[in-house]
Amino acid sequence: MNKQRRRLFIGLAFLLPNLLGFLIFTAGPVAFSFGAAFTNWDLQGSPVRFIGFDNFVNMATDNGFWLYLVNTFYFLIGIPLSIVGSLAVALLLDSKIRGIVVYRTLLYLPSVTSGVAVMILWKALYNPDFGPINRFIESVFGVQGPNWLLSTQNLAALGVEKVGFVPMQFGFGAREAILIMGIWGALGGGNTLLYLAALGNVPSELTEAAELDGANRWKVFRNVTWPQLAPTTFFILVMSFIGGLQGGFEQARVMTGGGPAGTTTTIAYYIYNKAFVELQMGFASAVSLVLFALIFAITLLNWKFGNRETTY
Repeated sequence: MNKQRRRLFIGLAFLLPNLLGFLIFTAGPVAFSFGAAFTNWDLQGSPVRFIGFDNFVNMATDNGFWLYLVNTFYFLIGIPLSIVGSLAVALLLDSKIRGIVVYRTLLYLPSVTSGVAVMILWKALYNPDFGPINRFIESVFGVQGPNWLLSTQNLAALGVEKVGFVPMQFGFGAREAILIMGIWGALGGGNTLLYLAALGNVPSELTEAAELDGANRWKVFRNVTWPQLAPTTFFILVMSFIGGLQGGFEQARVMTGGGPAGTTTTIAYYIYNKAFVELQMGFASAVSLVLFALIFAITLLNWKFGNRETTY
């Protein structure tokens, strides 16, 4: 065995544990789920048999699937707000003021706190009777606050029983409560850290040259800083869409149980209910496959159109 081949085998030996872990815990379950999507597997003792595209046909005719898909996309509204908020916080934290390290630490602390604990805290804040949010609304604006997690109302006036617009549904409800909590969680979190790192890599000579040319702070940001942040923004946008389409389970499970009337149930929570509550593993696998295709398609669109802005 020559020296080059020996080095190759040594390298593969070091990679083998990682590769086995990927095959056993990621690639294997994904392939198994793909096959299960075309069966009637239900964990109730029925013989497993191939049923073709029946699960997908049933999914397409299931009103709940479309309602939960709309819920999933509704929660994506928070992505641009989260990105803008994270960038604004990063610009503030990039200031050279005394004690800035303390401010950065305090803003990042909620990100390392247990997610369930934070959600339970927010659930108490949203309590319509004694929650501080409604108390603040009543004391400042003199009006009664929304029912938040108990309300099916939403700013898009979406219906409850079927996809459509119902004017009487306009207002603040459980969807907005989860949106606000998500936007708050993004401020000072991982996106802010990414923007802080990107701001530190903006060449100071470009900023100084723009200021010498008479550009004010907005023009410096618009024409110098923002273009330099384009790759970071693109990465955050792509990952936020992927996380948003996959997310919503923890919030729905802890804060609302998917209610009221399924208004906070996302596709991820729908998959959980079908698989582990109704034990319809084949159907849940089919929904997972559709979710994968949806994420893949949206990621390709983001890559095709959003990647153009990363060249400067």
